[in-house]
Amino acid sequence: MNEIRIAIFAFLCLTAASLSALFFYHRLPEHQRRGDTQQVLHLIANIFVVMTSLVLGLMISSAKTRFDAVHQDVHSYATELILLDRMLFLYGPQAGDTRQKLLAYTERAANGHWTAEGGLSDKTSERLLEDVGASLRNLQPAQEPQLSIWNDMRDQYRKVLELRWSLVEQAEGSLPRPLMLMVVAWLVLIFAVFGFRAPRNAIVVIGFVAAAALIGGAIYLIVDMDAPFEGPIQVSSAPLQRALTEMRR
Repeated sequence: MNEIRIAIFAFLCLTAASLSALFFYHRLPEHQRRGDTQQVLHLIANIFVVMTSLVLGLMISSAKTRFDAVHQDVHSYATELILLDRMLFLYGPQAGDTRQKLLAYTERAANGHWTAEGGLSDKTSERLLEDVGASLRNLQPAQEPQLSIWNDMRDQYRKVLELRWSLVEQAEGSLPRPLMLMVVAWLVLIFAVFGFRAPRNAIVVIGFVAAAALIGGAIYLIVDMDAPFEGPIQVSSAPLQRALTEMRR
């Protein structure tokens, strides 16, 4: 998974930077180990500490906002599917086949089938929803109120289509990978400076490894939330499951 690779990459880079600076400090020439050199390096690191904190905060906020927006869209989508099903029920027995096709599509959507490999639309889900549209168009309303309900169902079906494609488009992550690499590079610089002239003992080594692991975990969470239908942190399918329960009544 992409987010796991990014998190492991960040962890390895930060660990290598800090421990390399820690263990190779004594091999540097004497004039590069003076106190004024360390002071300048810490001033440079402080600049990037502030920048990294701001960027990471913005990335977390952006990923959380995006996740919440997709979660709300899933709730709206489930509502639209229930409304379409209710309209088909009101239309009468002639719409029974269309309702069954809508139920088959909702079952697949409730199981999380939004996109296929490469972030493209899941073709099976797309075909099931197209079958609903084709069956809807084949209905032949004889008179009122069927004609009015049929027109409302066509409008409702368009809303369902629009929301589905909106969710498919939001399934792929939006965080720029160059930005993520730049943040990791800033963190590498910070860890390397902190490791410069640090005491060489087990506590310091464990501290650097633990800090690298925690930052790698934070990056993992950011990237995972940015892709709301993948990974352990996913948008809940509970609204669609409830919609499925309503349709089966």
